Amino acid sequence: MNATVKVENLKIYAFHGCMKEEKVIGSDYVVNICATCSVGKKAFEDKIGGTVDYVDLARIAKREMSVRSKLLEAVVNRIITCCFDEISVLDQISVTVSKLNPPINADVDSVSVSIDKKRGDN
Repeated sequence: MNATVKVENLKIYAFHGCMKEEKVIGSDYVVNICATCSVGKKAFEDKIGGTVDYVDLARIAKREMSVRSKLLEAVVNRIITCCFDEISVLDQISVTVSKLNPPINADVDSVSVSIDKKRGDN
């Protein structure tokens, strides 16, 4: 049986982007994570080791968002890689990072990058 664990609308202030100004002033970001695992007996015995802990997902996302990158693709990939490295029961994950009010010449609320990956995919 599969379970899906989500972290929705995790708000983080970070300094990603290609422009010099973004390195200095930063921006607001929203991170969404959808993690899938095969739940075992432990989860139904009310033990956290039988499923993905959303606290771990949020911790990893916050940590990796604090590492400056030019591209959101690099940030999302780091979050995914670390989740697979640190959460043994994780089978599949989807991560979206959105930059709110991006400094582009357009009237948009946000720009986003999403990556979906299964354990073992390259």
